[in-house]
This record gives sequence, structure tokens and C-alpha cells, in this order.
Amino acid sequence: MSNDIVTDNRVHKIAVTLGLNGYDVMVIGRELKDSPALTNRPYSTRRFRLWFNKGPLFYANLNFRFFVYLLCSKAHIVLSNDLDTLPACYAASRILRIKLVFDSHELFPEVPELVNRPGVKKIWLRIEKFLVPKVHDGFTVCNSIAGYYKNAYDVSFVTIRNLARFRHNKELVGIEKIKSTPIVIYQGELNLGRGLELDIESMQYLENTKLLILGDGDIKDNLKELVDDLGLNDRVEFRGRVPFEQLWQFTACADVGISLEENLGLNYQYALPNKLFDYIQARIPVVISDLPEMRSVIEQYRIGKILGERTPQHLAEILRELIYSRQHDRNLISDIECAARELCWEREEDKLISLFKRVRISI
Repeated sequence: MSNDIVTDNRVHKIAVTLGLNGYDVMVIGRELKDSPALTNRPYSTRRFRLWFNKGPLFYANLNFRFFVYLLCSKAHIVLSNDLDTLPACYAASRILRIKLVFDSHELFPEVPELVNRPGVKKIWLRIEKFLVPKVHDGFTVCNSIAGYYKNAYDVSFVTIRNLARFRHNKELVGIEKIKSTPIVIYQGELNLGRGLELDIESMQYLENTKLLILGDGDIKDNLKELVDDLGLNDRVEFRGRVPFEQLWQFTACADVGISLEENLGLNYQYALPNKLFDYIQARIPVVISDLPEMRSVIEQYRIGKILGERTPQHLAEILRELIYSRQHDRNLISDIECAARELCWEREEDKLISLFKRVRISI
């Protein structure tokens, strides 16, 4: 993994599921200067300090360290998380003659950071075109990305969504909700195209409401400056990165969750983020962008609103409505409960287990 493992709940869930099904799992990632210690993980971990933290030298350094480590390992299967680790995993799997599985969390060449960098995007597309058809088995987070790989490279990927583990109501009742105002929550990366500026601006039109932002990223300082400029320091709170072991407790204290990615390329167009399912397990309604994968969840389960007009006034109006509905609309409460019972990792992980059994048999 190219991150420090601390907040990557998808990788954690996959590692735990595989461990419970007889696999000896080692998760490898990078270690930053401010990376917290990893505690209470039921699988082995290894993190590397790198010489570079961004740009082509970072990716070269990352893949070199991973490649060398894998060559010295006793692995029978290597699982690559996202395209930026695939070169090392592919090279090691060929030399060791072991199976390579690819988990595509996103369409890496289509991330917003590459929208205005056609040269760099072209390089990643070439890497994708060369390596993706060579993986033994692949899985991804939504049907749209699976369809993309099928159309582009004629390879079949299994869809294993980023569903959260099921939370029983008694877990949520046990959380003390000591607050004087309703809370709107955003959790995830603070990067370009996440709709965070719109989230903050909407607080100007909401009385007696607080926006809680959990996460870190490239535009954090810009967002804090926007909060200062709008005089919203008492209404918007930045809590930084929170390990996923504690994250759900913050989510459960909120009244509405937001996921307002902009349509900046295929990666966000196909977005089906972790946080959407975390909100569902916390039994809170959601506001989402009008993007196909998220829209299908909202329309099927009736658990929130789709934001059409992307103005702070309109967003504030929807948030106000959902805050009221969460307290008074029994149908909404019932629909969210139904979604939480159906959209949980315990129902999704069977596909992961089946995939790895198939890979294991072929060894």
C-alpha cells in the first residue's frame, strides 16, 4: 500500500477476513514522520520509511522497496492495492512464480490530481494497459470500474464494495451524544474535487449547526483559510485523521453525512466511497452528489438526498430537511435500518473468500 495503513479500512477488512479463513496475512505500507503506531491488528504489518514523499521519485522508491521486500518473502499470493503498487507486485510475482491479485480501489489515471496533467496521466495509462491484463484475478469497488476494465482490457473483475461492518443498535446507543447543536459530518481525504468548499460555504445558511471534518489532505490549509475568511471558525471543526477503530464513534454522533464528490473524470464519476457505508452503519441519512453509483444506493434504499443544484443555499436547505427528518421521520429511520442490515461487510465478504479460494486452488 502507498499509504501508512492507519486509516485504510478496506485493507483492514480484507486482511481480517482472509486471516479468519486460514491465510497468514502480511500488510505492507509506508511510514510517515507523523504516522501513529499500529495497534491491535490481527495480522502482521510492515511499513517502510521512504526517501521521497511525492512525484516520480516517490513512486520509484515505493515500488523498489516493496519489490525487494517481496523477493525476500515466502508469499504464495501477492495482493496489490491500487495501480501505484502494481509494478512491484507484478515483477515480484513473475520472479517468484506466485499468483498476483489486484484490488483496484479507484481508476488511478483518472484521479482529479491528474486531470490537468496529461503527460503524467498518459504514463499511468500505459502502466495500467500493460499490467492490468496480466493479473491472475482482480476485484474492485463498484460495477462501473469493473465494466471499465472489461471494456478497455477484456478482463473480468469481481465487484467487492467498500461496505462497513455491521453495527448493532446497542453499540450506537452506548455512545454518549453530548452536543448542543446538530452535527453534519465529512470523513475522508481533504483533496481536490471532494466538494468540501461547498460543504463549508453551506454553513453560512444553517443556524445552530456544526460541520465536523475528519481527515487530512492536500487542500487542508486552503479549507482552513476559507473558514477564516467566512468567519465560521465556531461552526466548522477540523479533527484531522482518525484511525478507523475510533472513527465510527464520531460518525455515530452526527446527524447527517455528506459525500459530494465533483464529476472530475471517471474516478469520481464512478465513486462509491467508504464513508457512504460508514454513514449507513451509523444510522444517519446522507447527502450525495448526482453520480451514478451513489445515486443507485440512495434511490434503492431511500436513505437521503441527491444534491442537484450545487449551491451552498440549496445544500443548506437539504441538510436542514434531513436533520429534521432524522428526528421525526419514522419511514426514513426504518429505511436506514434496512440498508444497514443489507449493506454490510458480512454480506459482501463471501465474494472475497470465493475469489481467494479459486486462486489458492490454482497454486
